[in-house]
Amino acid sequence: MRFILLMIPAVYQGGRGNRVGADFTPPADAVERMSKFNEALVKAGALISLDGLHPIEKGARVTFSDSTPHVIEGASLDNTEVVGGYWMIQCQSKREAIEWAKRIPAEKGDVIEIRQMQELSDFPEDVQKAAGALSS
Repeated sequence: MRFILLMIPAVYQGGRGNRVGADFTPPADAVERMSKFNEALVKAGALISLDGLHPIEKGARVTFSDSTPHVIEGASLDNTEVVGGYWMIQCQSKREAIEWAKRIPAEKGDVIEIRQMQELSDFPEDVQKAAGALSS
């Protein structure tokens, strides 16, 4: 089973002081701790991919109302949870994914959201067929 671990850092939400700006970079000691965790995932054969994300000030959001796309550039201060990065991992169970998440060297106020990835085989045959997964 594949799981995504979403890092929702407190500093992106305004926790631990002020909300970070577009030029935010994590401190070297935090990066070192995270690198050690990432190495453990690799050694265990669990890591599929990972990446960190720039602060929301450098991003954009496209919303749809009445099927019309609306673009919001940069920060949206109404966001209560902003993703700062992710790990895609391979595990035997949700419990195993939780155990990995508990080992992340997170800071006070950080949140890790764990979500299992949908596999095409999870869906009924008609959905698989609509996705082009089954031959006619």
